[in-house]
Amino acid sequence: MSEMQATTEETIAAARTNRANFTVRPLTVAEYYRMAEAGILAPREPVELLDGQLIAMPPMGPPHGYTVHAVARYFFKRFSELAYVSVQGPVALDRWSEPQPDVMLSALPMEQYAVAHPTPAQVLLVVEVAASSLRYDAGMKLRAYARGGVRECWIVDLEHEHVDVYREPDGERFKKHRRVGRGKSISPLAFPDDAVAVTDILPPAR
Repeated sequence: MSEMQATTEETIAAARTNRANFTVRPLTVAEYYRMAEAGILAPREPVELLDGQLIAMPPMGPPHGYTVHAVARYFFKRFSELAYVSVQGPVALDRWSEPQPDVMLSALPMEQYAVAHPTPAQVLLVVEVAASSLRYDAGMKLRAYARGGVRECWIVDLEHEHVDVYREPDGERFKKHRRVGRGKSISPLAFPDDAVAVTDILPPAR
């Protein structure tokens, strides 16, 4: 499945190039939910909707699972009184996209999310943990976050052991990008006085 995920953008690009031969019919978020209600999608099936496409998520290996837990544990400890912390919960980007970031901070009060998923205006930070999914997370998915107006996105790159920080969405890109490695810290834009040590959210050094 990870190979399929890595080639999603090429598939969509090919479809757009060959519109004279066939048309890709995107799904809306409403249709996505109707598919789940009808049993077309199995409960807890590892897929997410992005740009009208159903994306199959790759299996989560031990380093990925460990890091998602480490980030979530750290965020619950540091930010649970300041923000709503969700783990692999959806964000309602637009009519065509409802991705599920690995960890997300959203504005309080948390009770508002009992009736609707967070929107970009409410999202303070999304964190994606990337191993085999790096090309997708740093490509198609990052562009969707920028286009939706998510103010800040971190990609925890497990292969290279650093965090890529993206800020100030502008169209399909972020104006600001910086890379933070082990031994350094970074603070969320929403909480500039709360520095997060990169080493604390990465797996033990190899």
